[in-house]
Amino acid sequence: MANFSKSNVPRFSVDVYQNAYLPEGGREVNAIVTVTSTGGGTTGGVPLADAAPVSTRTPGRAGPSAAVVLMVDCSGSMDYPPTKMRNARDATAAAIDTLRDGTQFAVVAGTHVAEDVYPGDGRLATADASTKARAKEALRRLSAGGGTAIGTWLRLADRLLGAAEVDIRHGILLTDGRNEHEAPEDLRAALESCAGRFTCDARGVGTDWEVKEVTAIASALLGTADIVADPTGLAADFTRMMENAMGKEVADVALRLWTPVGVEIVFVKQVAPTVADLTGRRTGAGPRAGDYPTGSWGDESRDYHVCVRVPEAGTGQEMLAARVSLILPATSGDAAPQTLSQGLVRAVWTDDTVASTSINPQVAHYTGQAELAQVIQQGLDARKSGDFDGATAKLGRAVQLASASGNADTAKLLSKVVDVVDAATGTVRLKARVADADEMTLETRSTKTVRVKK
Repeated sequence: MANFSKSNVPRFSVDVYQNAYLPEGGREVNAIVTVTSTGGGTTGGVPLADAAPVSTRTPGRAGPSAAVVLMVDCSGSMDYPPTKMRNARDATAAAIDTLRDGTQFAVVAGTHVAEDVYPGDGRLATADASTKARAKEALRRLSAGGGTAIGTWLRLADRLLGAAEVDIRHGILLTDGRNEHEAPEDLRAALESCAGRFTCDARGVGTDWEVKEVTAIASALLGTADIVADPTGLAADFTRMMENAMGKEVADVALRLWTPVGVEIVFVKQVAPTVADLTGRRTGAGPRAGDYPTGSWGDESRDYHVCVRVPEAGTGQEMLAARVSLILPATSGDAAPQTLSQGLVRAVWTDDTVASTSINPQVAHYTGQAELAQVIQQGLDARKSGDFDGATAKLGRAVQLASASGNADTAKLLSKVVDVVDAATGTVRLKARVADADEMTLETRSTKTVRVKK
């Protein structure tokens, strides 16, 4: 483990958990990389209401400069029932109240077009008592009507956030319906355009939205996705999201993987707190090195699964299989990117059968968690298509994995979709009737994992 720090940046550490031993000729090396950030926090321990205004990353101030755009679905379906729109307005107001003074922000009303309803001049406002009050007054004038084209909301948020000279750029997006008023490729193009420019949390309210659309937004923009089945829960959820956004201290941290000649990268995945495959998001960073995006960080810890394939070697040989580093991109004041922390992945060939066949407990745990997320999705897809035998088999395996890993939250969600006969063997029966909210909650939260006990 190595530790590096930079003034006004949280301290990062990297721990590598693996079984480095391979049998003669063995090639696949797996490691769990735990990245921990400390010394950031929401306001360095100062309550939000008492935090000093923040405009730059200056020692002694409450935190980094930040900009947030709140995108509120105002399509016609938000009027059914009418309380949904009211709850959305109240939730957005609660999020605005949670903004740290000095944060730049805007509110976008989303229909088949996007409109910046506050401050409304194509720019961002700076949060203080006066601008927060005016923003909440603008919210009260929002009404439901029109279609849904989420790509236009994201592109407007990108324009607003892109004009801000800040450290942290973040969006919060709420929708209650399917993206019916633009082509799927338009949304994909918007996500590709926005990826790496800002992070975004996405929420679906009610049960008439498409889970895969909302989770795709969060995945592409390195945010969180969730369901708020009961609109009365929106205010509490929006407050938590904004508190989390205000807790970020550094943005655009990259997980850099360097590999020696002859080593192939099989995959790089985030495995806690959620499963997210980063393999296809690699950008080159010099000879045999590539960067994988991790988004913004506050006080938190995340786990990553790195799998590489090394050249064959004989007993007694040893090599560095990969070097994992946390990289902070260069800014105008930095000559080069800064290494915040790093760890090493090793390969050692042995004729000790016990050593080479032992599976590292962290690797085993997260391999199971990744499979859990996969079989839940496969089971729900099979159920929707009418393949009830396939659904029973996949969801039974999910119950077995959730039970074995101690993932009680997922096990509870599964129990609303299947009747569990024997969790240990994965014996289940599909429920004849499942509430839409229960099925959507399981699908939306299927990638959430439980940390391994180290």
